[in-house]
Amino acid sequence: MAFPFLTVLGLIPLVFAVIVALSKPRAGRSIGFVGSLLTAGYAFALIAYFKMGVLSFGESVPWLPSLGSSFSLDLDGMGLVMVAITVFLVPAVLLAEWKTGVGAVGRFSSKTFVALVLLVQSFSLFTFMSFDLLVFYVFFEATLIPMYFLIGGWGGQRRGKAAAKFLIFGLAGGLIMLVGVIGTWVLTAATSAPSLGFLDLAAQDFGASPTTKLIFICFFVAFALKAPMVPGHIWLPDAASESTPGGAALMVGILDKLGTFGMIRVCIGIFPGESAWATPVILILAVISILYGAFAAIGSKNLMRLIAYTSISHFGFMVMGIFALTSQSLSGSIFYMVNHALATGALYLVIGFLITKRGSAFVDDFGGVVKIAPIAAGFTLVAGLASVALPGTAPFVSEFMAIAGTWTRYPWIAGIAVLGTVLAAVYILWTYQRIMTGPVTEATQTHITSDLSWRERLALIPLVIAILVLGFWPQPVLDEVAPTTAYYMSAASATDPGAEIEEGR
Repeated sequence: MAFPFLTVLGLIPLVFAVIVALSKPRAGRSIGFVGSLLTAGYAFALIAYFKMGVLSFGESVPWLPSLGSSFSLDLDGMGLVMVAITVFLVPAVLLAEWKTGVGAVGRFSSKTFVALVLLVQSFSLFTFMSFDLLVFYVFFEATLIPMYFLIGGWGGQRRGKAAAKFLIFGLAGGLIMLVGVIGTWVLTAATSAPSLGFLDLAAQDFGASPTTKLIFICFFVAFALKAPMVPGHIWLPDAASESTPGGAALMVGILDKLGTFGMIRVCIGIFPGESAWATPVILILAVISILYGAFAAIGSKNLMRLIAYTSISHFGFMVMGIFALTSQSLSGSIFYMVNHALATGALYLVIGFLITKRGSAFVDDFGGVVKIAPIAAGFTLVAGLASVALPGTAPFVSEFMAIAGTWTRYPWIAGIAVLGTVLAAVYILWTYQRIMTGPVTEATQTHITSDLSWRERLALIPLVIAILVLGFWPQPVLDEVAPTTAYYMSAASATDPGAEIEEGR
């Protein structure tokens, strides 16, 4: 096998996590940040070489041959953009959380926080690059461990309970998914050459039966809990509100995308017939998630919970686009996974900075912040308008594509989903008005005495630049995911409604 470039990519943050854990706390922060930059530099260099055709993607080593499983890593367009956003977001998180755990010792020290963030990054990268179902499952579950400790070790007063809820839902989804993995292996064991490789599984016809439907349901439920979708969403508001802002950005921006990523890779890729069978119910759940998340955000008084509810609404758009299964909606959903990480990540970080200065996360405890911290208000406005999918920001492109693509096949679903965009303007602009505009309250003037520091600005600037650049120039990402979209459309034997009419003529 050629040099394992992808394995090295996943191992770089893992190795740095070990180095950080063995170092002194103050040095650990710097070492971890340098490690995240090296990971990003290595990843983007690989992407550049891959685009030039210098390197091949795939690598595979036999792992459990009796089960037909191998340690297989590869990158298609979807995996590539998720790897890119992962390595892009982590340095911003580490920079934003530079002071987290400073002065503490033992398991609550700053170096422990940094090491856990790097572990989350490593396991997420391996999950996005996995091209074997069992390997995918192992790393999918492994991400729970460091994230559990990130929630439970730092954050709010109820962080222990929130971490436990996160772990319980994660393990429940993992156990359900394990049933699906075992069931899939049983199906492949009946063939002459059993294999758990994604490409081999996609090439097999398991036939329409109650068993395959049950296996599909296991996978979908596991991914819906991770994403999360209503009704399996109840762990997210607690986990996000009790996490540090950087931890919440990492969880919602990267880890939760494993759910929508798995829906495409496993549900559409391996069980296309069962996906079509379940689509009517899934689309209804997606619309419920869109509207429920929006209304819950409007009624939320806690800023961290508010952002979590907006994410539930956004994940509804992603799932809708995935299962509408048109070229436009599927490409839009993949692009949405990237854009949501940028917009929500920026929103969590800037709101987190303000919460730290104010000492409270409640909307009513703010007022007139723009007069004291205009830079923070500006970043909040940009990140908030991106969450609303304002034209000129990257989320507009992806949300429009998801809705427009869905409209061509399920106009009534898309029509209802549009209400979510209207409600988004309500929960973002109303919140901005309450915390930023108006007279400066006495509590705000007492606690918020300065604007964002240069470190805090440096954590936000790359995210805001990416939001604006991809808003006006989305084509490089869309071109990258186009072959992936075509592959999954072909795997599901799906054609765009316009093409169906043309063929009918």
